[in-house]
Amino acid sequence: MTASSAAPVPSEKGAAVGRRIGVGLMYGLWKPRVLGAWRVPATGPVIYAVNHAHNIDGPMVMGVAPRPTHFLIKKEAFVGPLGRFLTGIGQLKVDRHSTDRAAIGQALGVLADGGVLGIFPEGTRGEGDFASLRAGLAYFAVRSGAPIVPVAVLGSTDRPGRLIKALPPLRSRVDVVFGDPFEAGDGSGRRTRKALDEATERIQKQLTAHLENARRLTGR
Repeated sequence: MTASSAAPVPSEKGAAVGRRIGVGLMYGLWKPRVLGAWRVPATGPVIYAVNHAHNIDGPMVMGVAPRPTHFLIKKEAFVGPLGRFLTGIGQLKVDRHSTDRAAIGQALGVLADGGVLGIFPEGTRGEGDFASLRAGLAYFAVRSGAPIVPVAVLGSTDRPGRLIKALPPLRSRVDVVFGDPFEAGDGSGRRTRKALDEATERIQKQLTAHLENARRLTGR
């Protein structure tokens, strides 16, 4: 790892502040219904794998999750005051178009410290159906050994708000469903391309099954 990649690992204290802010905003503006939060391990490293259909999905998970979360967020969001705010609340800036060694080091550092890393495995906002996964999630899970907790956010894209079209209607219900933690690796500890490809396949099956179950549970 080069010297330029040795970025400091964000503290859980900042992420805890972000969680408190998220609690106030998410429960103040919408009506989150949280299912399965008890499945999240109370201690130790965890990776949240979150579907991504709307801009509020990350803040929603930050606000309703039982533990403070450090999300990998595209570097384009880190502009001006918003960028300083995101850094202050322990979020990680990542360049999606290159091998961002600084972000990789920070993310692995969060997990090594026993923290929670949030990832949108689809890489960008889309249908939120886990149909296309990038390899980053498998890499972090296999490299760190941290369990993955699938998280489905449902209802954020049902219809636009009347006051602000880019947001769900105020006081509308958004469901967040946490699944059972699972291991991505095969237990061998291998980190070869083949091992990561196999891990990605296992992850996709688990996430797709969780999303289907979440839709049945919530009726969405």
